[in-house]
Amino acid sequence: MKHWTVDIDIDEHTDSRYTRAEARLHAGPADVLGVGVSSRNPRDPEVPEIGDELAVARALADLSEHLRTAANAGVATNSTEASHGW
Repeated sequence: MKHWTVDIDIDEHTDSRYTRAEARLHAGPADVLGVGVSSRNPRDPEVPEIGDELAVARALADLSEHLRTAANAGVATNSTEASHGW
């Protein structure tokens, strides 16, 4: 059985209404990093949880894309069939 973990770090910059999240997948010898950001419109009320959720969702989507790209490269390298990009 394999066990992979994802650590998520959130950095809020309340003065600039900006939140940055990093999602790091620990998968054996290699780590994969996804980054996401969100920014709050000055007219919107201050609800930091929303910015956190958006930044984390974007970081996880970025992580997913990096993982998909790596898997497709592995398929291309180790197979004679074309990858379907799943």
